[in-house]
Amino acid sequence: MALEVTGQYRYPKPRALWLVRHTEAIIDPDRPIVDAHHHLWAEPGNVYFTDDLLADLRTGHRVVATVAVQAHYGYRATGPEHLKPVGETEALERHRREAWDRVPGLRPCAAIVGFANLLDTERLDEVLDAHTAVSPGHFRGVRQSVARDSHFPQGVVLRPAPADMLADAHFRQSVRRLGARGLVFDAMLYHEQIPELTALAGEAAETPIVLDHYGCPLGVGYYRGREQERFEAWRRDVSELARRPNVCVKIGGLGMIVTGAEYHLATRPPSSAQLAADWQPWFDVCVEAFGARRCMFESNFPVDKAMYSYAVGWNAFKRLAAGCSASEQDDLFAGTAARVYRLETA
Repeated sequence: MALEVTGQYRYPKPRALWLVRHTEAIIDPDRPIVDAHHHLWAEPGNVYFTDDLLADLRTGHRVVATVAVQAHYGYRATGPEHLKPVGETEALERHRREAWDRVPGLRPCAAIVGFANLLDTERLDEVLDAHTAVSPGHFRGVRQSVARDSHFPQGVVLRPAPADMLADAHFRQSVRRLGARGLVFDAMLYHEQIPELTALAGEAAETPIVLDHYGCPLGVGYYRGREQERFEAWRRDVSELARRPNVCVKIGGLGMIVTGAEYHLATRPPSSAQLAADWQPWFDVCVEAFGARRCMFESNFPVDKAMYSYAVGWNAFKRLAAGCSASEQDDLFAGTAARVYRLETA
């Protein structure tokens, strides 16, 4: 059971023949869903484009719209370095137009979250203007990963960011600038950094901030065997973060291998009942702390597709939310994402 490859925790590749070993009837198939977080990309041996996304969206759940989030894909090969990430928004916009033309009424990539270097305050507006120009009706925000953890040596975890980015004065100025422009900051970090985000959220109170993947609680390396300690620290920090009213949280991403997920090692994929049982404590803390109006479900596909299918994943979310009221479920599955990302279709 080797999780480390060349010193890093790599995303396993989805295996179609393995995923079909477990299928389920769709729970509550008429419920509208906004998938608040997925990617399109061309990773080596793991391409996930319009055909792949549409195939997952049409497996039985009523997905009406999605939010496409940056993943270092499609950057421009030429031109100024600071504008090269705009190529990803251009690519996502092409996928959006193709999908909307092919399946009327379905709105994949209805919101696009791109990349900008938030440490570069002098050229930030130029970059944001360029993103908006190539996707004028759908560019909604920026994600720049700040993820790093003190218990891992440099290079062990994928793309470790420089230290203390969330406290950097330029970074904070840029996050405030996003809010002034009506844009969202998506926060990709590891759970140890949640207090740093809490401090930033207080200084950028007018900017909508979305915590990705529950705050990505790590479950590998140093944290293996310390699951309860990790959970209690995460619960304390998430509860404090929730005191910042400008912060929402994405419920999903626990299929990432860095969280300790190992479903892919089993002979058969997990059932939605198993996933829901594993995820329930995390979900309960977030809904209690933030309230359903500040929580939104996300598939995090194709990253989490290595662990379970799209249909089973959303069945698990429906099991998680079974104890919530009708209005809370409306927010969790569509309403929160539609408000935060200003979606026309929800």
